[in-house]
Amino acid sequence: MNPKDYLQDVILLAKRAGEAILEVYHSEDIEQEQKSDDSPLTRADLASHRVIVDGLRALTPDIPVLSEESKGISAAERQSWPTYWLVDPLDGTKEFIARNDEFTVNIALIDNNQSVLGVIYVPVFEVTYSAAKEHGAFKQERSEALEKISVRKVPSDKGTKRYTVVASRRHGLDKVEKLCRQMPSFDLASRGSSLKMCLVAEGKADLYPRLAPTSEWDTAAAQIIVEEAGGQLVRTDFEPMRYNTKDELLNPHFYVLGDNSEDWKSLLRNS
Repeated sequence: MNPKDYLQDVILLAKRAGEAILEVYHSEDIEQEQKSDDSPLTRADLASHRVIVDGLRALTPDIPVLSEESKGISAAERQSWPTYWLVDPLDGTKEFIARNDEFTVNIALIDNNQSVLGVIYVPVFEVTYSAAKEHGAFKQERSEALEKISVRKVPSDKGTKRYTVVASRRHGLDKVEKLCRQMPSFDLASRGSSLKMCLVAEGKADLYPRLAPTSEWDTAAAQIIVEEAGGQLVRTDFEPMRYNTKDELLNPHFYVLGDNSEDWKSLLRNS
């Protein structure tokens, strides 16, 4: 299996899901309800889920699909899968409800517990981030040319490094601010959904510390994009993030790191 062979089909599928989301986004009624974990669900989540799951089953009938909105898949069943699709049909549902445009479609291919393909599509802005293992990371805005992306070296101001840190506006911001105070100089910005990880991958931010709960479908697509751009997505003990290795689908807290020449362990040692 060569993950990049699926890349263009998955990009087109993510865009189709984005169109389904925007139909709801621009309507008067998004039909919001609460799931059992108190997270919100809209008919856009479900519309995107149906488009993606049906499309992936047609594309790769022999590869199972695990979506945030999947029902009835046990831990024992999914842990028997060596390869599977991992999907967040609408990442940033709260941002969608707030109508601030910061939501995405996330599709990842997991092989042997590692993310090997990732597509993140931003419907409102028609921006696509994509990567496949050993193929590089790319960004495309609307119909413009594909642009290879990479993390940046941390910039300096008069010899003092100044880190750009991105964080969730809704989760764990106080912990992130405490961590930032360990840095010689920093700028802190808030973003929704997987866009925070994409900013690190494309060299517009240096660090995204996630010190609050997430699920595996929140990070899988972004992880391979960040890694192929030269960065890292690691647990706070700096061990690699892996998928489908435990009964629950919650992630540990993690860091998305840019510049690999940076001594991140020393910088973040007290977090």
